Amino acid sequence: MFSKHLKIVEQIAIVFIFAVIVPMTISGFIINNINQQSMRYQLRESAVLIANMVSDEIDFFNKTVTSNLEQAIFSLQYFPTEKSKNAYLKSIAKTLPDCEGLEIADNARLEQIENQNKTNKKATFPYKISDNQYLVATYKLDAIKDELFRSLADDKRQIYVLTGDGDLIAEHNYTEEAYKKTVSLLPDRLRKNKPVIFGDVKNQPLVYVSKDDPKITIIVNTTEKVTQRAITNNSLKIILSCLFATFTIIFVVALYTYYLYINIRQLFKGIIAISKGNYERQIRLLTTAFTPHEIIFLAFEFNRMATEIHKSYIQLKKNNVELKQLNEFRSNLIDTVSHELRTPLTSIQGYTSRLMRQDIKIDEETRQKSLRIIKEQSERLKRLIEDLLTIPDIEGMRLRTKVEQVWIPEVLEEARILIKNKDNKEIIFNISEDFPLVEADKDRLLQVFVNLLENAAKYASEGSKIIVDTAFTDDSAKLFVKNDCEVIPPKKLNKLFEKFMRLDDNTTRTTRGTGLGLFIVKGLIEAMNGEIKLHSDKKCGFCVELTLKLAKVTENV
Repeated sequence: MFSKHLKIVEQIAIVFIFAVIVPMTISGFIINNINQQSMRYQLRESAVLIANMVSDEIDFFNKTVTSNLEQAIFSLQYFPTEKSKNAYLKSIAKTLPDCEGLEIADNARLEQIENQNKTNKKATFPYKISDNQYLVATYKLDAIKDELFRSLADDKRQIYVLTGDGDLIAEHNYTEEAYKKTVSLLPDRLRKNKPVIFGDVKNQPLVYVSKDDPKITIIVNTTEKVTQRAITNNSLKIILSCLFATFTIIFVVALYTYYLYINIRQLFKGIIAISKGNYERQIRLLTTAFTPHEIIFLAFEFNRMATEIHKSYIQLKKNNVELKQLNEFRSNLIDTVSHELRTPLTSIQGYTSRLMRQDIKIDEETRQKSLRIIKEQSERLKRLIEDLLTIPDIEGMRLRTKVEQVWIPEVLEEARILIKNKDNKEIIFNISEDFPLVEADKDRLLQVFVNLLENAAKYASEGSKIIVDTAFTDDSAKLFVKNDCEVIPPKKLNKLFEKFMRLDDNTTRTTRGTGLGLFIVKGLIEAMNGEIKLHSDKKCGFCVELTLKLAKVTENV
């Protein structure tokens, strides 16, 4: 059994989960935890700092008031009467900021002033002059609050300032419910003159400072909104940052994987195409900045390999076609030679044996007839051998010709004499005596006309004529060898120049031939820088068109 192999996308996904998602999740959890611890510490420290700031503000205010009262007491000794002293105290009270009045009072009067100020929510600052005498200053609580919380106007924490009796004299961001809950959490015994953290909510630290001079308690409450801004929002930012980083990595990795997968699929399809015999297949990569150099190199080498294989395949197919043609040529050659050679040889052998017989007497007429047949078959055998020997020269383009000035009428008349015209078909040459000379090899041209006229006579219909028409232009001569026969289809007409090609019709079945005639004629004409074309229609039957160059005329000076 074969184990299942994961695809590259599945492998990248698994690696991505263990190499990115899991580490990013763990890192985000650790960073968030560290951030919470850090912010929790900062909240505690900032609460302590604010408590100390308020305490310092109260100390500064208390020292300022005490200093002013001491100066006023020092100046009072220079006033002899109570009236002058009271007038001086009223004038001093007007010069002190936020002070509503100064008064010398005994213990009973001091208690009365404190109760009145408590009712009217004002602050009382007594300074002892003697055992039963105090200089009492009355201040507005709102003014004190402004002084205490001026630097904390934007802070969202709740701050309470309590007297020694637990009365609230100043507050910042006050809410009744939060105030009661905070006061209820104060311990029964308070440490003096030192910030102390209390409460049971770790992310919302509470701090108090209990002072002896003056006897007040400062409480700083870290509200849920402050905690949310400091911890929750920061945690959310960290989580969002981790998610953004993760999604960015996912996007980049996915984009890279997408392009990598597409290009690998192209390589995969190319290999499959080659394995199925499609050697023309080329790999077209989607090249971007994400495409690795190795993939581009592989695609280039694959395409080069596929091109070479395709070239070799085409060459192999060409060689196979040539081999098939060669095999057909060999078969046709054997068939032709075995038939065409056997027939004349049999005739020669038969008539020779007949002439050599001693047991019978042969008259002169029979002897001449036998010798004539032997001569005809010998010439036929000679022409066949010459045709076969001409084939390699034509195919190898090694056919040599002797170019000279040739007079066409002379060559045509000589060909008329040499051809075999068994049915004595009439041959008509429509050519003038002043037909211009052409450039050709006379012997090769004679071979061409003999071949064409003999074929025309052989395949022409009974009682028809063989006609040779001529024409010429300024630089070329044209000859048309025509015979009356059935119209040959264009597809078959184009194949008549091939070796051993004969038409499969009633005419060719009753006539003998090698099928080399037009092939050799074409080779000879082209060797003499001429052209040959075949035509077949109802008007002309079958027509061979020859084009030869005119001879250049030299003028004698």
